[in-house]
This record gives sequence, structure tokens and C-alpha cells, in this order.
Amino acid sequence: MSDVHREIQHRIEGNRVGLLGELCCCWYLNAALCSQRNVDCIQLFKKKCFNPITGASQIKVIPRKDAHSHLLAKKEDNNLYKIQFHNVKPECLDAYNELCEDVLPSIHTDPEYPCELVGTWNTWYGEQDQAVHLWRYRGGYPALTEVMNKLRQNKKFMEYRNERGKMLLSRRNQLLLEFSFWNEPVPRPGPNIYELRSYQLRPGTMIEWGNYWARAIEIRQQNQEAVGGFFSQIGSLYTVHHLWAYKDLQSRENTRNAAWQRDGWDEVVYYTVPLIQHMESRIMIPMKNSPLK
Repeated sequence: MSDVHREIQHRIEGNRVGLLGELCCCWYLNAALCSQRNVDCIQLFKKKCFNPITGASQIKVIPRKDAHSHLLAKKEDNNLYKIQFHNVKPECLDAYNELCEDVLPSIHTDPEYPCELVGTWNTWYGEQDQAVHLWRYRGGYPALTEVMNKLRQNKKFMEYRNERGKMLLSRRNQLLLEFSFWNEPVPRPGPNIYELRSYQLRPGTMIEWGNYWARAIEIRQQNQEAVGGFFSQIGSLYTVHHLWAYKDLQSRENTRNAAWQRDGWDEVVYYTVPLIQHMESRIMIPMKNSPLK
């Protein structure tokens, strides 16, 4: 049983929740995850939540004293991720790529910077003329601050930033943590295409999402297509990013279709779709020096 599952069971049995909706969702999750105990879960839910005579709710409303990120993120390391989206002037895309290929790997390989370039791509399908960069900071926020301070003193990087600014239409970024049940992204050989699926969740639903995907990731690892799973801490909040690798578009189609033949995948989709406010998919091609080929 995962940490998330234990936390949900603990809150149900102890009747300790902040909102009625959270308890209801958690109960449904618990029942779905433990289908052989559905009857017991139903009885527990009725006993804990409603007065047996009047039928009135008897939930104790207690504020949460822990952050969702503490339950969902990996505890054995202190990695922080930054994802950057750069929308490039169409006529400047080739020059932008050459500039990135010259500068970004030098930061990645320099031991003075506690950061790594996980992957760097151009969007093929989705937003056009776009570059996506994913960085990992080993050491969390202090490592991020150290890197930023050192880069301000790096003449080559500052020249790169000035030149890059002339080529961009817009840019945005997010700081992310990785889900505990996903593998850490590691370099892989190519050639591959990558799909970045981004989900804007309804506020308050991150625990439910993580609970279902803790099971779903096992279903979607049959072909080693899962690269990394992240959720936002700064930037657009309640955003989830799932990164997948495929040999080509037909391989993607075959792999995704095969998931529907495995037990549990239809249930994951059924229960997670209502948690989503907006979603989008990008198919991306690695740049020449990307560690994820």
C-alpha cells in the first residue's frame, strides 16, 4: 500500500477531513482500489459519515495540517524541476536552436552548477515554433538560487540571454516536483519522439489524481514509455505534466490502444477525467544535444 493509500485510509477511519468532498472522493478511491472490500468500505463510509438515526452528516471538519506535495513528492531526494516554454519567432527558430545547442550543454556539464538539463525539444505537433526545456536542480530551492546567482556572473550566458530575447515572442516557466511513483527521468538513446501531456486539474483534486496514477503508471510501463511525471509548485498551479517516449507516432498509437486491454486502465480514465479542467498534448522532437534522445 502506498503512502497516499495509507493517508486516505487513515483519514476515513479517523474521520479527519477538511471537506466533505474530500472524504467522499477518498472513500470512492479506497473502494475502487480495494474492490474485494467494497462492501466493508461502504459500511465504514456510512458508519463514519452519517448519523444512523437522522441520516445527518457527522463529519468533523478539521483543517489540513500537511501539504499535498509532502504526500505526493519523492522523499528520498530533494530534486526540483523547472520547465521552460519559449515561443520563437518563426524566422528565428534555426538560429535559436543553434544558440541553445552551444550554451545549454556547457551549463549541464559544468560541476559548478548543481543542475542538469533533463531534455530539450522543439514542438512538432501542438504549439508551433516552440522550444521546451526541462531542468533538474539537485538540492531543491537552494540549488536553484545558487545556479541563478552564478549564471548572472556568467558572461557567456548573459550574452546568450540577450541574443535569445531578440528571437522570442513570449516565454513562461514553472517549478515542479516529481511524483513519488514515477521513475526519475534519465538519459535514453534515440531516436524517439516525446509526448508532453499537460493537465490543469480542479483545485483540491491532486491527491485523487496521484492516488489513481500510482496504479496507472504500472499499466503504462509495459513498453518503458513513461519518462517522468511532475506537478507544479510555482507558476500555473494544479498543473500536472506527464512525459512519454515513443519510437514514432504509430508506436504511440499502438501503445495507447494496448493500455485499454489491460485491467484497470478504463477505471483510471473514468475517475480521473472529471478532475481535469483543461488538457493538451505536445509531440516534441529532441534537439541535437538533448540527454533524452
